Amino acid sequence: MTNERVVITGIGTVSSVGVGKDDFWAGILAGRSGVSQISLVAEKYLSACRIGAEIKNFDPTQFMEPKQAKRMDRFIQFAVAGSKLAVQDAKLDMTKEDATRVGVVVGSAAGGFQTIENQHTVLLEKGPGRVSPFTVPMLIVNMAAGWVSIMHGAKGPNSCTVTACATSAHSVGDAFRIIQRGDADVMLAGGSEAPITAVCMASFAAARTLSTRNDQPEAASRPFDKDRDGFVMGEGAAILVLESLKHAQARGAYIYAELVGYAMTGDAFDIVQPCVDGDGARRAMELALKDASLKPEQVSYVNAHGTSTMLGDRAETTAIKRVFGEHATSKKLAVSSTKSMTGHLLGAAGSLEAAVCVLAIAQQALPPTINLDNPDPECDLDYIPNVARKNVQVNVAMSNSFGFGGHNACLVFKKFEQ
Repeated sequence: MTNERVVITGIGTVSSVGVGKDDFWAGILAGRSGVSQISLVAEKYLSACRIGAEIKNFDPTQFMEPKQAKRMDRFIQFAVAGSKLAVQDAKLDMTKEDATRVGVVVGSAAGGFQTIENQHTVLLEKGPGRVSPFTVPMLIVNMAAGWVSIMHGAKGPNSCTVTACATSAHSVGDAFRIIQRGDADVMLAGGSEAPITAVCMASFAAARTLSTRNDQPEAASRPFDKDRDGFVMGEGAAILVLESLKHAQARGAYIYAELVGYAMTGDAFDIVQPCVDGDGARRAMELALKDASLKPEQVSYVNAHGTSTMLGDRAETTAIKRVFGEHATSKKLAVSSTKSMTGHLLGAAGSLEAAVCVLAIAQQALPPTINLDNPDPECDLDYIPNVARKNVQVNVAMSNSFGFGGHNACLVFKKFEQ
């Protein structure tokens, strides 16, 4: 273990709030909701929920050749787009890099659901002989990482995480460890998701996890609000460029922030529900702070998992109180959920929210929790209601991600100092 310092030098975001770091961050600070009526799924296949945070008019050929785009599921297209935006943002010239020292960790919770649905229809209507030979490489979850490595010629460590809604937080954390131990100089890490499909929407609706505020899409995702009624499905990707500090400085890269802590835990409690006392989440936060050698009172901001579900928001609030104590209850600690704007990107949520933390540190601004009009009495922290805070001191930011199956991940970022 060389224990290399790891910094963030590039950000690539693809979301309903904005494509590209600058448009995305402007939308987040403006409190812009990306939620609308769903157009990707035929109305006859939508049940109680008809809204989602879908990316309108996404054109994959801005990021790849049309022939390549046809051989990718939508979630892969998002991943490639995010990676290209991140590499461009980092000003990383692969012709000057040792390709064997540049790696990829990109995950997804659901993978190519649209491809599965489309090809199943072909199978039923036209027979097995008409199923596309590209079906398997379009639907398997690891192919986002595969395509990203191919597109950039990255020949270093290449992996894919699948841990439900904690997926891309684990991706960033795994990439962090890879660089820390000296196995790579640069990693492209994050997640991608395209779950606004007929089966995905029907399945989550059947589980009664989705908001049914169909007549007010932009107000549907309302974490920590008393009137919340479930999460809003989102789609997109976020890829970060992680580098060893030595490598970043040697090439004169701009450094957004330093990644200083990472931890993961398991609830061992329920397949979908969180522990009421937030025990798994608490331990993940405490271990991440220990890994970062930081005290709770040094944290400026927590980007909460904050899905807008009744049980999840309360459990996370309890966990934050247990970790931060008076620092949280006296409202010295700022907390917000950007899912109020982006919706819940499932496996891509963690890296998108990690990007928010990195930008909060770089820009010294804190994003709001929109639609927080009637606070839940059991959710009584400083959730930055409705309006962003600019020109504030943000030295340390934490990102929480918790997934079905009891998967918990926590990342801690710090303002870069020599």
